[in-house]
Amino acid sequence: MSTRLNPKKAGLALLVICCIVIIAMVLLSSTRYWPFERAGTTEADPIKEVADRVSKLKQAGDTPTLEQLVDAFQPLELVDIHNHDASGARYSSMLNVWKKDYIDKVVLFGDVSEPSAIGTDSVSWSAYQKSPDQFLPFFSGFDLHDKRSLDVIRNNLEQGYFGLGEIAAASTYSPVVSKVAWKASDPMDGFLPEIYDLIATYNAPILLHIDPPSGYPVLKLEEALEAHPNTIFIFGHMNAYNSPEEIDRLLAKHPNLYADFFAGFSVYNPEGGGHPETFITIMKKYPDRFMLSTDSGYGIESEQQAIDAMYRILYLIDNPELAKKIAHDNMMALIQAQPATKTQLSSIQKLATDSGETYDYGKMTKLEAGKILADANKE
Repeated sequence: MSTRLNPKKAGLALLVICCIVIIAMVLLSSTRYWPFERAGTTEADPIKEVADRVSKLKQAGDTPTLEQLVDAFQPLELVDIHNHDASGARYSSMLNVWKKDYIDKVVLFGDVSEPSAIGTDSVSWSAYQKSPDQFLPFFSGFDLHDKRSLDVIRNNLEQGYFGLGEIAAASTYSPVVSKVAWKASDPMDGFLPEIYDLIATYNAPILLHIDPPSGYPVLKLEEALEAHPNTIFIFGHMNAYNSPEEIDRLLAKHPNLYADFFAGFSVYNPEGGGHPETFITIMKKYPDRFMLSTDSGYGIESEQQAIDAMYRILYLIDNPELAKKIAHDNMMALIQAQPATKTQLSSIQKLATDSGETYDYGKMTKLEAGKILADANKE
């Protein structure tokens, strides 16, 4: 008996199969079950989700574990805004931890205001090129006493770095930063005033190390804040060896000042006083100017413990809307306010010529441009 299929029947079978495939594709698209979609994508309101999950934790009455806190606050997409893991390329050893603990983005840099920072700046850039959705590269590899630093800064910002940091604007007591070669004596030393004006043209922030967080260094910081009102200043680990009252005074007086809150210091370092709840009132008073960081776990048990501390601060806040701002929105607002640079736009225009893609250059942000270029470099 012949097993040849009748040509008409074969054509009909092929047509039926094609129709089934097309219908399946439409259904998959409309129900948002594409296999390429990021795991965890949801249309639910993240604030309501967090409110519901935190309410259940509080009803249980026990001190929540890190795993419970991560589950409760995962929809907020926590950002670590101060991380040194570009040093020694340590970031690669943290990838699984960040994934497990739902750290959505990391502001990544390395060494502070010394020649070796040039190398760690490159590491942060390389990490960003590999994972533009995960990393936000900052840099500090320039001598602020050398006028050529202005060219370094301009070139790096044009390339696509998002900010300067951590910069040693003053250090007396830090066992590490007080010894770095390119530290400033105060926040108005060297070419810092010119640097502040330059970065303001890019809407790029500068994250400053200042110790002690009082006395003459802070007087000079206030001078810088007043003389450069268009520059965005982030006071690194502002809560370290500082009081809520002093933070309140500075934030009330200077609208261009933001607080990097090193949660691990206040939650786990004995020198932090052991009462992180005393800062919550100030966070509620300035909801748009606090952000959280790990400082890579400096001075405490580990970076993992520093992540734990960030989640415990969100739990103490007891306000999902405020928690969302401090966990994610405030830092990302500073990032998304930066327009694409001329250098980025020129590179994208060349890509468009080769690929035939079209882009809205007038509204493109540095974040969008950086992702386009990083993804193109992978191809």
